[in-house]
Amino acid sequence: MTPALEVAALAKRYGATHALRGVDLVVGEGELVGLLGPNGAGKSTLVKSACGLVRPTSGSVQVCGAPAGSAPARRALGYLAELFRFPGWTTADELLVLHQRLAGSNGGVAERSELLELVGLADAASRRVETMSKGMQQRLGIAQALVGGPRLLLLDEPTSALDPAGRRIVRELLEELRRRGVSVLLNTHLLSEVERVCDRVAIIDRGELLAEGRPGDLAQSTGVEVETENGTRRFPGAVRDDVPAIVERLVAEGERIYEVRVVRSSLEDAYLAVVER
Repeated sequence: MTPALEVAALAKRYGATHALRGVDLVVGEGELVGLLGPNGAGKSTLVKSACGLVRPTSGSVQVCGAPAGSAPARRALGYLAELFRFPGWTTADELLVLHQRLAGSNGGVAERSELLELVGLADAASRRVETMSKGMQQRLGIAQALVGGPRLLLLDEPTSALDPAGRRIVRELLEELRRRGVSVLLNTHLLSEVERVCDRVAIIDRGELLAEGRPGDLAQSTGVEVETENGTRRFPGAVRDDVPAIVERLVAEGERIYEVRVVRSSLEDAYLAVVER
């Protein structure tokens, strides 16, 4: 099956500055991939290259098998920029009508109602953008990115202005999109959100892809803790396969064991280790 997004040896240079240095990345059908990295790492350049807004210095980007920026590629994707502005005088419904016309969508009222329901704005269809909170506007931005039923959704910091309730709505939305087979590339600094919803994570720094994998695989074991009658016994560096031998030894020493835990680092620990290295 053709990947939703295929980035091959992508490089982008602005004068003497290398924003991207030969990045390879694939987002499969219905896959949710988190894009992590510090400010200036090249994440937004990668996303804009996928949209066709930035022309690569070398390498290629394919969206659903079509070159990024081409008409078929644009039809296949939805995009929400980190910094976006909607006309304040439009209502939520009018804004979606505009984007339906821009996207060539014939979904009409039914599509608009479904999208507003999906992002938790079902009661705000007639509300003007200028009267909405930043979080509401951000959720409206996600709704406009979904106009026309794109196969690939590119989200640049979509939860940065949301409160916990708004973030939960977005998490549930992303899980629903996965069920529908929509692929998502999520550029964010909120590692907790990535850890909860993403199938895979890609870590970029200084224009290079430094690590890639499932969140649980990137987080490494940091040891084993055993709760005994005499307190907690810690075995730094031990892994899951070491547990039987550890338990056997403690029992032989006369310890009574109540609980065994494999202690793992968080995605934040893994991220910092990769970037600092």
